[in-house]
Amino acid sequence: MSFDRNLLPDPTDYFEFVGLKLTGPDRSKWKTTMCLFHGGSDSMRINTSTGGWVCMSCDAKGGDVLAYEMQRTDKDFVTAAKGLGAWIGTDQPQTRHRPAPLPPRAALEVLGAECNLIAIAGANIARGIALQDADLQRVLAATNRVIRLVEAYAT
Repeated sequence: MSFDRNLLPDPTDYFEFVGLKLTGPDRSKWKTTMCLFHGGSDSMRINTSTGGWVCMSCDAKGGDVLAYEMQRTDKDFVTAAKGLGAWIGTDQPQTRHRPAPLPPRAALEVLGAECNLIAIAGANIARGIALQDADLQRVLAATNRVIRLVEAYAT
């Protein structure tokens, strides 16, 4: 039985899943949100790369999403790690999940852009407008990306 840090959820996805709205510049790895521990509206800082967090008011802090989960739910290390899917034990099969090619948010952005391109090409074809070779190649590449992302997230 052991803890595998690589199986922890993406910090941005985790903190948004537990109901926090992260704000701040897009390129900044530090985001601001409310502190659930003392009710502060914008005192918590979260590192979206490491999952580290600190409240500037009540001094609650931790190094990753596991530490946040333990504090938020008042669970011990092993229970919180199991809840996040980062504990490999004898009661679980030791199969490794292939990491997703993109974080879920980025995958949705790619899917949106590629599906938009495919829909526009389909509408042009429906109107009798023939696609040029470069456009056809781009549509085929977009379709391939959509298929790869579906396979990565559907399995």
